[in-house]
Amino acid sequence: MSAAIHIRNLTKRYGDIEALRGIDLEVSEGTFFGLLGPNGAGKTTTINILSGLANKTAGEVTLFGYDLVRQYRHCRRHVGLVPQEFNFDQFAKVQKILEFQGGYFGIDPAVCRSRAEELMERFDLRDKRDTPARHLSGGMKRRLMIARALMHQPRLLILDEPTAGVDVDLRRSLWHFLREINVQGVTILLTTHYIEEAESLCRCIGIINHGRIIELDSTRNLSNRLNRESILVTCQNPVPPSATDRLAAYEPRVAGDGYELVLTFNRDQVPYDQVLREVTQAGLTILNLRPADNRLEQVFLHLTREETAHA
Repeated sequence: MSAAIHIRNLTKRYGDIEALRGIDLEVSEGTFFGLLGPNGAGKTTTINILSGLANKTAGEVTLFGYDLVRQYRHCRRHVGLVPQEFNFDQFAKVQKILEFQGGYFGIDPAVCRSRAEELMERFDLRDKRDTPARHLSGGMKRRLMIARALMHQPRLLILDEPTAGVDVDLRRSLWHFLREINVQGVTILLTTHYIEEAESLCRCIGIINHGRIIELDSTRNLSNRLNRESILVTCQNPVPPSATDRLAAYEPRVAGDGYELVLTFNRDQVPYDQVLREVTQAGLTILNLRPADNRLEQVFLHLTREETAHA
């Protein structure tokens, strides 16, 4: 696969502050890529450079083989950006916001109207076509932001915290749509603080902290980094002290009004069936079983804390 994003030794300074410190990153075309990191790690700075909102201090950046500086028109044409903040004219109507966006890229007015119709239908905004943006709900504004970014049919869609503050139904709907356009060939770069969102959507993940990429791997490999596993067992009856005594090797912790039991173990040394067998031998009837922690989240916290400690 060719590279949608190719970054070598990217640095960005704001006066004495070094926001990016020699980033190397390559994202293959068609990948759904997650860029994770704590606040102030450098995620938004990286996105702003890729989308032309900030100039790099040094380093090499190409998008689909085009140099970010020397061939900036080609680069801008291929990128659609959904920033964190709503940045459209709050007094403009929904349809006009979409059509204006197409006009910025030199798209024929008739094509703009057709494309706007298609996107309003897709994002359930048709009945809001003549509504000023300021009268939209937060969720509808978020839909409008994504629709606007897709008006010129970019090959790379960059989403900076796209589901922040939206309800669960809309989040799931957006997930479905993003998977759909990714299957159609659109490369997606996502930043999010919802680790489960990255785990569900992204094929590969880069973790950034203090302006450096500290880890880069497939989502599956990252999720399997830690060997400690915690499971939540829901029992038919309250968990008695005798059961926790028998399961002391698994660091038992009673939760859920006494009906749930959290057990932690080394999955490389103890097979799951052994844990479940010992739970039933302790006199407990299992109604449900699920992971107690998001594994990717635990890896993320471990890596960022470790890197911060050595920074």
